[in-house]
Amino acid sequence: MPETILVVDDDPDIARFVEVNLRSAGYDVSVASDGEQALEKAAALRPDLVLLDVMMPRIDGFEVAQRLRRNPQTASTSIIMLTAKALSTDKVLGLTAGADDYIIKPFDPIELLARVKGTLRRAKEMRNLSPLTGLPGNIRIQEEIERNVRDDRPFAVVYSDLDNFKAYNDEKGFVRGDRLIQATARIIQDAVVEFAGTDGFVGHVGGDDFVAVVPPESAEDIAKRIVERFDGDIHEFYEREDIKRGYIEVEDRKGVMQKLPLAGISVGIATTEVRRFEHYGEAVAVATEMKQFAKREPRSWYAIDRRKID
Repeated sequence: MPETILVVDDDPDIARFVEVNLRSAGYDVSVASDGEQALEKAAALRPDLVLLDVMMPRIDGFEVAQRLRRNPQTASTSIIMLTAKALSTDKVLGLTAGADDYIIKPFDPIELLARVKGTLRRAKEMRNLSPLTGLPGNIRIQEEIERNVRDDRPFAVVYSDLDNFKAYNDEKGFVRGDRLIQATARIIQDAVVEFAGTDGFVGHVGGDDFVAVVPPESAEDIAKRIVERFDGDIHEFYEREDIKRGYIEVEDRKGVMQKLPLAGISVGIATTEVRRFEHYGEAVAVATEMKQFAKREPRSWYAIDRRKID
């Protein structure tokens, strides 16, 4: 389904020029000739992007941008301002009003399409980010693994999952639970950067599950570092008496006190060093299986698939 763009300009020649170029690039385009019409059409169409002229009668582009941002129906719509003024104050006003980017008139079709594609790409990436950790979510994780499979590139999937997190969340509260998840995200990111650099990718599946896609030779070192760092930092998330006891006490639904272990982390690794994956699901299934092996240990641990398949 093509992305929808609303072009707003009171100059019919410019509006037509922009419309034709965007349609030829495969976008679904609508046009509005003033601010009031723009707001009505935006609320009805929910476009992915609004190309918005600054200088218009009745309501100028800055006011339209502010209203689009205040309306929950269009709050997340991307906005590019079209302005004939190169003054920095106008750029600042546009960005302050809620614009994602701006283009100075006159512009050529190549620049227009480049700005549109860039803005839509960034918006898509932001929608796919976890609001808690800022990491890419399921869609981007799948795309990353599928890209490696499609290109027949060597890679490893490192699947990390917290142990006993529910007990921690129930006993300490969701605010502290969120902090533990955020800290875990940083630990995994740091480990990936340390051993894989820019060749590594880290995503947040959701809850307390994370997936990294890294070069195979770095996977085991990354898993070791994650386990080491997590166990080294976990004491910061408990009271001193919890650490001393080695467990927390949580009341179950029947009112009985349960002794539950402190949170740990289990990591499973699937790698192309021992087998070839035909699709995304195979790699994730093997990494999940290895993670379950790691969970059999009474402490934080990792397991790597070493079963060679010819």
